[in-house]
Amino acid sequence: MVDWELRYQSGDTPWEKGSASPALIELLEKFRDWGLGPVLVPGCGLGHDVRVLASMGISVVGVDLAPSALDRAREFQHVGAESYELGNFFDPKWQVDRQFSAIWEHTCFCAIDPSDRARYVAAAAGCLVDGGVLAGVFFLTPFDPGEDATGPPFGVSLEDLDKWFSPWFERLDGWVPAAAYPGREGREWVGLFRKLVKA
Repeated sequence: MVDWELRYQSGDTPWEKGSASPALIELLEKFRDWGLGPVLVPGCGLGHDVRVLASMGISVVGVDLAPSALDRAREFQHVGAESYELGNFFDPKWQVDRQFSAIWEHTCFCAIDPSDRARYVAAAAGCLVDGGVLAGVFFLTPFDPGEDATGPPFGVSLEDLDKWFSPWFERLDGWVPAAAYPGREGREWVGLFRKLVKA
């Protein structure tokens, strides 16, 4: 299990790029009204994506396991209705009385141990209103051939994404983003999933 707090304290954070995900910017240009708020950003880190969403007038909650990440996120200028919480969105106690219209996830699914993927999807469904949307960036091929591919991140195929999400969600759309952080070009996939309304 990764000690995310230790990684932030030691500066071992190769995922920290200093700016919001290019895929999120692309998503917001294509689908301006996909999430009206409140929006949850699990594994928010320093909150770059949180602030982009908040700057659009959307209420956003960023949650992370690492206190150091959240301390740094709170140092940035407040741009709107954003907030940061220390917590584990897998935890049923954290989920009590929380309902979000949408979730934006930036490779959080691919950062966790693959054995926790069913828990992730159940937690996401538990946090969303019926018909709510989960949008996110997923790693298809995070490593070059020959690299140490022990993870995290852990890649995932489109077939496996559909398998994991199908008990709770239907896939609305998906594409390889036109823009990505340097080195991630063609390795990411943006997916939109809508929570099914259970009879």
